Amino acid sequence: MTSRAGSFAPLREANFRWYFWSRAINLVGGTMGSVALAFAVLEVSHSPSALGTVLAAHSIPMVIFLLAGGVIADRFGRKLVIQVSNVVAGLSQLAIAALVISGTAELWQLVVLTAVNGVVAAMSFPALASVLPQLVPREQLQSANVLLSMVRNGLTVIGPSVSALLVVSAGAGWAVAVDGITYLMAAALLLRVKLPAPVRRTDKPSMVTELREGWTFFVGTTWLWIVVAAFCLICAVHQGGFFTLGPVLSKESDIGEGGWGLILSAEAVGLLVTTLVMLRVTLQRPLFWGMLGTALYAAPLIALGLDGHLVTVMLAAFVAGAGIEVFGLGWNLAMQENIPDAMLSRAFSYDALGSFVAIPLGQLVAGPLALAFGIENVILVAGVVLVVIALLTLLSRSVRDLPRVTTLETSAG
Repeated sequence: MTSRAGSFAPLREANFRWYFWSRAINLVGGTMGSVALAFAVLEVSHSPSALGTVLAAHSIPMVIFLLAGGVIADRFGRKLVIQVSNVVAGLSQLAIAALVISGTAELWQLVVLTAVNGVVAAMSFPALASVLPQLVPREQLQSANVLLSMVRNGLTVIGPSVSALLVVSAGAGWAVAVDGITYLMAAALLLRVKLPAPVRRTDKPSMVTELREGWTFFVGTTWLWIVVAAFCLICAVHQGGFFTLGPVLSKESDIGEGGWGLILSAEAVGLLVTTLVMLRVTLQRPLFWGMLGTALYAAPLIALGLDGHLVTVMLAAFVAGAGIEVFGLGWNLAMQENIPDAMLSRAFSYDALGSFVAIPLGQLVAGPLALAFGIENVILVAGVVLVVIALLTLLSRSVRDLPRVTTLETSAG
């Protein structure tokens, strides 16, 4: 059990404190940005395919450049990568806002600017995931991760609603502008973070060489590749079953569109409540508890497939939110404490690529499977498959017995 003072100890570290406020402001814009961008696109074109094109323009470059992002963060330093990414993302969002507000926006312009944001997201994701060990002592990593999750989860509950209100009252362009400004504010706050420069390697390897080193480490670390392989399937199943078929079933049933929104809110509340609990509870054996938490992702899928009653599904979504938070914390601790600092960004980039790469497949096959076998049946089977995959990972001793580590070598060699 962690004391209240211990839970907030990372905020006494100046570097973490400035980073925390930078991320908080960034997350304010980020939780609003997706809603604002969607309505900004719909002001230009009312076609659903137009919105899909813009969203794909973000996700495709992000997947393509993730591995490069890991190498760049390890080579040039995480603070610099995050800072430059914030500036570029802020300027591109402000450009979108200016085009929409002026009434001169065309779809191709939004696609290009959103693609820039996708590249930037690929560059910054590994750096954001791996910077915490440089900001706080190892024994404060859990508290630091939880404090950031607390802000993110709290904003997830209220951010989309605030963005929708801003869109209605001021217009989608102004809502996108707020997102752009928060990126620039976050970059300015990072100026106060002081981190040592990355160690320059005397052998001056190429990017391909560093990617190969990352891959060798990835496949040589059993618990790492097993969990990432599992999440390659889990993310595809969850995205296809819950986020693709869930809204369809809700619209066709008594749940309705409003009920679907309540289900998502219940999941967000589960995330937030669990974050508050994890401020006080020390998580040992991070992957053991994390993969058990992952099995809880299936709860709303099973509830939708078997019952379909709104209250039941909301309760199941709350439980899933709790499981998502436990896994997220456990995974971050496993990575940050057990992987050498010089390899950490590349490890996170391989993790992200492996987890994201099959999501489009899950989204594409969900509809045809539902037409062939029935939507409730496909959602239920997706839930069962998700549980089985999560629990199978625990057959590996390297996963279920991975310990917490408070000290770690700081170089890959």
